[in-house]
Amino acid sequence: MNNYDVVVIGGGTAGCAVAYTAGLAGLKVLLIEKGIHLGGTITSALVVPAMKCGEHQINTEFYDALVSELKKMGGQATYLDNQGWFNPELTKIALDNLMKNASVEVFFDTHIQDVVIENKKLKYIKISKELLSVYNDTLENIDKDLSVYIEAKYYVDATGNCEIGKLCGCNFLEEKSEQQPVSLRFMMGGVDVPRFAEWLKNFDKDRNVTTVEDINDFIHLSTAYTWDKDKKWALSPLFEDAVAKGILKNHDRNYFQIFTVAGMPTNIAFNCPRIIDYTDTLKVKNMSKALQLARQNIYRLADFCRKYLPGFENAYISNIADMLGIRVSRRIKGKYIYTLDDVKSAKKFCHPVLVSNYPVDVHSNEKDKSTLDMVSDYQLPIESLMSADIDNLFVAGRCISADFMAQGALRVQASCFSMGVGLGKYFAELEHKNINFEKASK
Repeated sequence: MNNYDVVVIGGGTAGCAVAYTAGLAGLKVLLIEKGIHLGGTITSALVVPAMKCGEHQINTEFYDALVSELKKMGGQATYLDNQGWFNPELTKIALDNLMKNASVEVFFDTHIQDVVIENKKLKYIKISKELLSVYNDTLENIDKDLSVYIEAKYYVDATGNCEIGKLCGCNFLEEKSEQQPVSLRFMMGGVDVPRFAEWLKNFDKDRNVTTVEDINDFIHLSTAYTWDKDKKWALSPLFEDAVAKGILKNHDRNYFQIFTVAGMPTNIAFNCPRIIDYTDTLKVKNMSKALQLARQNIYRLADFCRKYLPGFENAYISNIADMLGIRVSRRIKGKYIYTLDDVKSAKKFCHPVLVSNYPVDVHSNEKDKSTLDMVSDYQLPIESLMSADIDNLFVAGRCISADFMAQGALRVQASCFSMGVGLGKYFAELEHKNINFEKASK
């Protein structure tokens, strides 16, 4: 039997923050990741930048540590008053470093086979011996017919789709009508960024849409276009012409956003394509079709850029995300169900894990139906990270206990970081441990 204080399943933004914080408190922590690197949406899904969530955030220690680590590596930039512009590839290395600094044990390429529940508590999780053998040589001597059971005081489901909660038979909040389109991000290399930047800032004078800045001799830029009619988009004539000429399909232009990447002077990152045809994220058939469709969209968008955007003439697709950008899926029923009214009323709680003013951001697969409602500072209670059904099961990330619209405000990376730190601090308090955040900065 392998015993831990905390086992975190899912090494994305929220899971890493939980593990790091609990590890710095001196707790014995295991972080289990199904892939071969940490970072989740940042690294596998290429979701950069981490969106800014206001001036009054709490539980930012992990975010600050990641910024510091990436800055040392040349993989971070502060642009548009936001320090969350990360290099996805260097983030993989930075997160390894942070887990080592916090004495967190990490199992990669590992999947949970089963769970054992006793008296409303998650007693063990079950992993096959073969999956663990590459990480722990002593397991080679165990009978090959035995499975490996891992026991912990506290378990955290940070899998995004709440896969552990599902195995535990927990109740969930999602309904079939509550869906958002997914995205598959990509990057193009070989871009003449100075040339493109000069053209762009002259082509679009709307600084609410297009920005170009020279920061320490590195050009940072961003611009966007959607088919929604809420703005007069400068890029609109280019997209309309490309559709008319058959270079793009009409649905290719539903959402387009691009920006530079820290430490990659000839690369441009794309927050698109947004796939509007398949939105049921919990069906394998749907998401498989979404991936195939997205890669075709990417090929057309790259061709569009080479034909219409100066500086892209010799550019090429350099990276396609290994994971879909999923905005909402399964949401657990927790000890407190956070609502849109809680967001809009800025309700206060005794034990908040985050403070944010990120807007209620819900994408739609229909024209002019997306929501982006600005709000003031709001809090999320720790009770929304606690399963209502399993006493020692907690969640962090997009699968929290919140209604559909409220989750649209809470799903972003900065908030996921804070959730994770809040949970790590909670476990430390339960175990009467002090957290030494200075340790990880050395």
